[in-house]
Amino acid sequence: QVQLVESGGGLVQPGGSLRLSCEASGFTSDYYALGWFRQAPGKEREGVSCFTRRDGSVYYGEDVKGRFTMFRDTAKSTVFLQMDSLKPEDTAVYYCAADCRVWVGLSRVNVNALDARGQGTLVTVSS
Repeated sequence: QVQLVESGGGLVQPGGSLRLSCEASGFTSDYYALGWFRQAPGKEREGVSCFTRRDGSVYYGEDVKGRFTMFRDTAKSTVFLQMDSLKPEDTAVYYCAADCRVWVGLSRVNVNALDARGQGTLVTVSS
């Protein structure tokens, strides 16, 4: 049984940084299509980032490109999302999910198309 567990959310001031973690279990050792999406109050689910290929290529949503960086520790089966230059509009519940390729290039995330997702972690950007 696959499982994704997020951590690292919290309150941060505009311009600050935060790092989210996603611990994955139950996946095959070569599985790569993990990513993050978010949902802000009253808004559609939005794809944030996704490992699109085995070589580590990453897709980023337009709203986070240049500010967020996703990377992984393969030995620990953990995926990270480093969020810098945070803005109030980044406030949302952030979810780790698989197979994130289903939302690449789309304006919203269809959770019914996912293989798995975590419980979410809340990020609040506010002064």
